[in-house]
Amino acid sequence: MSDSEIAKPIIRKYDYNINSDIKQEILKQNNTNEEHELITRFPTVYIVIDKIRGNKKKFGQFKAYVGETNNIVRRTEEHLNSESEDRTDWTELNNSKNAKIIVIAHKEFNKSLTLDIENQLMKYLLSDDAIGELNNRRSNDQDLYFTRDHFRDIFQNIWEELSKKNKDIFPSVDDITNSAIFKASPFHKLTDEQLNARDEIIDKIKDIREGRSTDNLIIIKGSAGTGKTVLLSSLFAELNKPENQEAYILVNHDEQVKVYENIASKIGIKAKMGDSIANKPTMFLNKHLVDEVIRGNQDKVDISLVDEAHLLFTQGYMAYKGKNQLNDIRDVSDVVVAVLDPMQVLKNNGYLEQSYYDELLTNAKNNNNLIELSDQNRMVASKETIQWIEDIVTKDEINKIPNDDKYDLRVFNNVNDMYDEVRKHNDNVESLTKGLSRLVATYDWKFNANKKNLITLEDGTKVEDWWRVKIGDNFNLPWNYQLGVSDKYKGLSWAEQPQTIGEVGSTFTIQGFDLNYCGVIIGPSVKFRDGKIIYDGSKSCDKKVTNKRTLKDGNPKDVSSELIRNQLNVLLKRGVHGLFIYAVDDELRKELLKQSK
Repeated sequence: MSDSEIAKPIIRKYDYNINSDIKQEILKQNNTNEEHELITRFPTVYIVIDKIRGNKKKFGQFKAYVGETNNIVRRTEEHLNSESEDRTDWTELNNSKNAKIIVIAHKEFNKSLTLDIENQLMKYLLSDDAIGELNNRRSNDQDLYFTRDHFRDIFQNIWEELSKKNKDIFPSVDDITNSAIFKASPFHKLTDEQLNARDEIIDKIKDIREGRSTDNLIIIKGSAGTGKTVLLSSLFAELNKPENQEAYILVNHDEQVKVYENIASKIGIKAKMGDSIANKPTMFLNKHLVDEVIRGNQDKVDISLVDEAHLLFTQGYMAYKGKNQLNDIRDVSDVVVAVLDPMQVLKNNGYLEQSYYDELLTNAKNNNNLIELSDQNRMVASKETIQWIEDIVTKDEINKIPNDDKYDLRVFNNVNDMYDEVRKHNDNVESLTKGLSRLVATYDWKFNANKKNLITLEDGTKVEDWWRVKIGDNFNLPWNYQLGVSDKYKGLSWAEQPQTIGEVGSTFTIQGFDLNYCGVIIGPSVKFRDGKIIYDGSKSCDKKVTNKRTLKDGNPKDVSSELIRNQLNVLLKRGVHGLFIYAVDDELRKELLKQSK
């Protein structure tokens, strides 16, 4: 069957409350015999929608419940009767005067397909600004089944029909898929490798909590793009189900905290202590005190999920007064699941000697607590293309750029030409199908988030200006967070704000996020000399890279080369469908161009 022959979905909306009769509601509508049979006697997916009472905010005005069933009449009666007795969420829905139930039927629906449609609706509605509460957070990813090849087209038709009927609740696909929540959603379909890892981690958590294993640290190891964040997000939702334990998620960037707070709020995940279940490590440790837990004055948290554990402090720093954040988190948690990738350490205060990582990994391996991810899930690229990037950041080599029909990897001799290509790929059509495209750069131009850039005019007058990335006389764009943002977009991450197509991003605004096409400006801190890539800390404007790091033995060490390499590694692996490169250093640019021919 061709895509054009796939049947359209049947979508009907009915009143939903304790006094409604779903049988009669269905009969009232002018359905054909076939439509009536598909709705009442075959598997269906349904959404119960209601306004959240007392919510005067612009966003999150509705609550939604998503389900699937083999008998919509019986299932609705169960919701209206038995389930309202012990669940306050259903009591409110059932007594609402405004609630509606949307029933979706299709000729090709079977149990597996409806479960996949249900899961995809959860993923979309979680990323929907109109939805403030989302119930039923089970994940039901299905494996192979007869109509699986048609799943994407059937779902797209369903969402388009829903959007036609109510665009306020069901916005366009691009509004959904370009949101940071969508990218970090716990409802993403996991790969076989991720599924096996999740099941193994859940089993290990059970063993530790029930005393069958004494070491409470589980490590997830994998390079950029192997799906560590998606796996952790899936665990966050799975381990926080009502019948399960409580799992905090700790992240190192403010934007990621916002994303997980949003996810937790929408699917009803709350901490027993009343603090945020999604937090930065220092804030978490200021609430869950090691000394108080040791004295028995505070309970341990069940589980702490730590993203980018390689960024945790190993000495006191600013508001953190301890000596090692990972050790402290372990002391206040029954189990810690930590994501580790030393090549994503970007600041000197997070730099650790290799022996520290070797000890962590060896210990985890010896305790059978090491989970390794190796499949590249971000970049839709061949193994040869991925290896080409790996050779740059791990071997300092520039080899011939491989031919790749799936991935657009290009080197530019002119930075403005590269910027033009990025903007072409950020048009409405491509953003709809593939996501956002942005320009990013190594931190080799001055920037200060706390004050404006003062420049002196020819007459000696000082005026405020943006912090800018300037290359020659013809390229001049502001750094990230310089252009004004309308109130509508203030809560979104940097890449999601539409004006940022006119800015240059950095590792601080793009780490952990996916782009459609990523244009990377490699600044003067990265050079090519004598057949090898070298890193020049004197050209970096990042003090957290150029300041020396005091090691265990008390001696200061210049670690700028390793940190600049790590920053480059992060930037080169942001693009899902394409990577564009411009190098400021003449010799590096010439070599890249030579290897691209």
